[in-house]
Amino acid sequence: MSNPKPHIIIEGAVQYSLGTMQGNQILYDFDKMLVYLDAKGKLLFGKKFKIYKEDRDILYKLCLYFIQDRIACKEFGIDIDKGILLSGPVGCGKTSLIRLFKYLVPHRKPYEVIPTRNIVFGFNHLGYKIIEDYGNGQFFCFDDLGVEPMGRHYGKDCNVMGEILLSRYDLFLERKIKTHATTNLNAAELEERYGNRVRSRMRQLFNLVAFDRGSKDKRK
Repeated sequence: MSNPKPHIIIEGAVQYSLGTMQGNQILYDFDKMLVYLDAKGKLLFGKKFKIYKEDRDILYKLCLYFIQDRIACKEFGIDIDKGILLSGPVGCGKTSLIRLFKYLVPHRKPYEVIPTRNIVFGFNHLGYKIIEDYGNGQFFCFDDLGVEPMGRHYGKDCNVMGEILLSRYDLFLERKIKTHATTNLNAAELEERYGNRVRSRMRQLFNLVAFDRGSKDKRK
């Protein structure tokens, strides 16, 4: 059953309006979305969570992407049909944000956030079935791409995430199924980690949304 009021989200006894309905369209209000994200972040991650002023530009782009505002996204060079690769230094809040944003659009199909190292541990234990499992039609966000160890199963090494990204690329071409990811690495480091072929596929799979390299570590 579709939600007649997808612009209103209820958390416990509190109701958050993200904008107004006009016909069958939602006119979203960025500041109202930030209020909701801050409240939901505290519910998910604890009282210390906060939305930082210096992250407004990134948050604005992510909001536009997740509400699928095609025209505004185009101005920022964001293709709403691709996934998001959220990059930035350690501790800048990438994982929290990517976990949080799926709650902003509860009327859309959610994605599952999976740490890449867990996927590799699964491969070491179960082998190539793991690559097939993540090459299926589900929506995933691969957290911490590029820092996972090399996979090894029965003495054979495998760049597990590289293989999965190739499978996800095929899914994207055939069925427009999106993939999201977070990473601490820059483009050159990703290419070194996965090779030129995977890197070129990643350009077609992802919109790069990057925190400033100087972003502070919010965990300190």
